Amino acid sequence: KDKRAYHFFVEESGKVIAYLRILDKGVSYPEISIGRVLVTETNRRKGLARELMQKAIRYVEAELGETKIRISGQLYLQSFYESLGFQTVSEVYLEDEIPHVEMLYGG
Repeated sequence: KDKRAYHFFVEESGKVIAYLRILDKGVSYPEISIGRVLVTETNRRKGLARELMQKAIRYVEAELGETKIRISGQLYLQSFYESLGFQTVSEVYLEDEIPHVEMLYGG
């Protein structure tokens, strides 16, 4: 999947401190998807995840011409994703033994 993905990241002193990837429609879901959202522990609570997600959403809309984005978000981050405009569209399920929900943006 990585070879066919768009990769967004923030670097500091030559090290990646925040990252996400965008997958085309049909790779993981019928819609475009965003995944692998991460921020290194020492750089959390600085707004990097929000900034990166907002840039990814704008990229999907402006450059890829899509309005729907589906994610598999960790349950504890549900309100974070809701604050970005995502809505929960599934029951809670386990992914890698971590509670997740599917969420949809747009549409």
